[in-house]
This record gives sequence, structure tokens and C-alpha cells, in this order.
Amino acid sequence: MNRRRCETAVLALLLVALTGCAHAISGTATWPGARLEKVVLTADDFPAGVHFDRIVRPTGQPDGTGGPPAMLSNPEGCSDGLTRAIADTAERGPGSAAEYGVGYDGARITMTVVTWPLDLARLAATADRCAHFQTFFDSTTPGIPMTTTRLPTLRADALVYEQTMRLGNAESNAYFTFENIGRMGVFGIAFPTPNPSIPVKAALPQTFLDIAAKQAERAESG
Repeated sequence: MNRRRCETAVLALLLVALTGCAHAISGTATWPGARLEKVVLTADDFPAGVHFDRIVRPTGQPDGTGGPPAMLSNPEGCSDGLTRAIADTAERGPGSAAEYGVGYDGARITMTVVTWPLDLARLAATADRCAHFQTFFDSTTPGIPMTTTRLPTLRADALVYEQTMRLGNAESNAYFTFENIGRMGVFGIAFPTPNPSIPVKAALPQTFLDIAAKQAERAESG
């Protein structure tokens, strides 16, 4: 597998992992769902020309349905550690989560707002444990070095990380954010993704941090 195909495959696994990480539940939306709709950002909150899509997942769909399994890693569990830290305590169904994707020239971002708090202590511990790790497509292939680095943010209670993959002399990055707002949680992921067809440019990680902060502030106002 050449470097570009390998890079694309690993980033795709990260995206599927984080955005498909919650347990789906059935039921009817109650007051938390109404509050969720009040605080989630919409297309009107972004500059004209930015691609915005609400993401709706089938009710009752198990974790990771339709996606690839987690990659092997050393230490074990680092390839999907942040995902698992959310999934083990998560519930998702009508009225419990809202998810949207935002596309710029230079970034593809997915944000999720949930009506339950994230386990930030476990997320921080996982990131520390996986500060340096290797991931593998299978047991016969060479390891791909990866690092998880916490980034500074003006929001004191937020966890923001840069995950870097090194293939030869090239690096590829993904960015993660996790924050609790009262009884609600906000998390997201961003990838550098050039798209000249979109007239609005993004600069990572700043554009991602700005969106995460705006979403958190909107949740606080609700």
C-alpha cells in the first residue's frame, strides 16, 4: 500500500470511529431533545459557501455498523481509545444527540452535541497513555508511528488534542475536542481536507477551535 493510500485509510478509520461511537437507543424525544435543537449550530451560524449537513443515524444501529474494525495498536487499544472512552458510557437516540458536518477548503469537521456528560477524566487518561503508539493494518505489516498531543485552548475545561501520523518523512494530523457543558457534552473531529470547490478557507486547528468554542457557548446559553 503506498503512502497516500495508507494515510487515507488510517484517517478514514479515525473518522468512522469517532463519529459512530455512541450506543443507539430507541424511544421518543423528550425535553432534552427540545433543548438540544435549541443549542446545536445550524447552517446560518457559518459563512456563506461553507458546506453544512445535519447527520442522522438510524435508530438502534449498533456501534461501528458499516465501518471497518479498529486497527491493531501498541499499546493495545490506542487506535480507538478515545472512541471507546465515549462509547462505553454513551447513549444515542431520538432526543439524545445531534451531529453535523462542516466542510471548508482545508478542513472537514464533524461535531456532536449530546444530552449526557462525557467522561473527561477517562479521555484525558487515554490520551496520556497513548501519547506515543504504533498502529498496524495487520500483524504482518510495519507499525505506523502516531502521537497524541494536548493543545492549549481558551476554554479551561475543554480537552483538545492533535493526533499525528508519521509515514516516512510525511506527517498527517487529526484534531479532537471534548467538553462538558453542564449535563451536556460536545465532541468533534477535524481533518485537513483541501476542497477548492468551497470558496471559504479553513486554517487548522484554529477554525476547528473556533467552531468548537462557538458550539460550546451556544450550549451554555441554552
